[in-house]
Amino acid sequence: MSSYKRPRFVREESWRYKRVKESWRSPRGKTSRVRRSKEGWPPVVKIGYARPKAIRGEHPSGLKEIMVWRPKDLEGIDPTTQAARIAHTVGERKRVDILDQAKKSNIKVLNPGPKKEAEIATEIAPEAVEPTAPAAPAEPTTEATAETATEPLTEETGPGAEVKETETTKESPKKTKKSKKLKKRSKK
Repeated sequence: MSSYKRPRFVREESWRYKRVKESWRSPRGKTSRVRRSKEGWPPVVKIGYARPKAIRGEHPSGLKEIMVWRPKDLEGIDPTTQAARIAHTVGERKRVDILDQAKKSNIKVLNPGPKKEAEIATEIAPEAVEPTAPAAPAEPTTEATAETATEPLTEETGPGAEVKETETTKESPKKTKKSKKLKKRSKK
């Protein structure tokens, strides 16, 4: 790791205009203050800001990244100086195999991926859970309420039976402009 902190390089005028993003672009204007490295303006990307060759390309943890596509690729990795990064094209099944083998050989994987719900459940289950106060009982459902909720009321059962219409819809409390205008006209 290096002892200095590299400055944050931003594109000129990105702080002024929303349409200009912060991603670095080299300033090319004739009168550009950033290009001329004026004091008080953001720094320009230069070779002097490069990291030392010994640590260039390292992960912030200090380990060298090695790309892995299959479990066999883990064989040449030194766990003290290198870490594995699983390629983005690797599927879930092969990823699990890679993670298992990496765990056995004590290799750090930089992008292990999200934990699955089953894995989380097995981690939580062994822990002792204190009993809590019983929750309020849920409202019991009766057969009559269940039938009315799922089946429409009919006079006869069978095909061609007429459905009884019950008045369940109510007028919404919102009033439209048209209804207000009509009321005003009717008052006159």
